[in-house]
Amino acid sequence: MDEDISRKRKVQRYEEFVDKRLKPDLVKAIAERDKVFHKQKMFLDLKKNIENLENNGITNLRSMVNLGSEVYMQAEVPDTRHIFVDIGLGFHVEFTWSEALQFISVREARLARQIEEYTQLIANIKAQIKMVCEGIRELLQIPAE
Repeated sequence: MDEDISRKRKVQRYEEFVDKRLKPDLVKAIAERDKVFHKQKMFLDLKKNIENLENNGITNLRSMVNLGSEVYMQAEVPDTRHIFVDIGLGFHVEFTWSEALQFISVREARLARQIEEYTQLIANIKAQIKMVCEGIRELLQIPAE
């Protein structure tokens, strides 16, 4: 009888660990990786736009600019050979096309490493969840599938 109560307590603690610790950690890691994927896509889009400007020799252009709250205004860029790139923490740096492409390639490599780290973390958390579930299964003496 005491053994059953002890077993139930252990199972409950393991389930709480999975629900209150591992699953939230997994959700957070996936969300962080998604943010990095979004940054990677933004830099890829910027790279394509710069290459398009460079290949077509476009030195001025007209564009619609979002002023906020989905309010747009037409803007004219007289010289596209220098662009401002968000380098993080709210700072923007003026680059030429070639400098921007260099910065983007360095940043893309860093983002790829971050994605790999988050993917590894996600795999580890999933493995921990599986291991705890296996421990619960053994405690409950349920045969393996």
